[in-house]
Amino acid sequence: MDHEIRAEYEEGVLPHADTPVKLWHMTRVGSTTAMCGRDLAPAAATQPADVWGTSKAEPFCFLCGAQYLREQP
Repeated sequence: MDHEIRAEYEEGVLPHADTPVKLWHMTRVGSTTAMCGRDLAPAAATQPADVWGTSKAEPFCFLCGAQYLREQP
């Protein structure tokens, strides 16, 4: 299954290129629902799943991280 990382922003903040990210979440490619169940903005920034565990994906949702690990071979 393919995954990507999607940003969560502070409530009421619209995503733009310079909007600070509150938390990064893991999603399945094309989905706006994080693996922890949180609904994310369709226009939120995304990153490839291979940046998980690096400084580019910090801070990261620990629940999404745990679910992601369960799906990896």
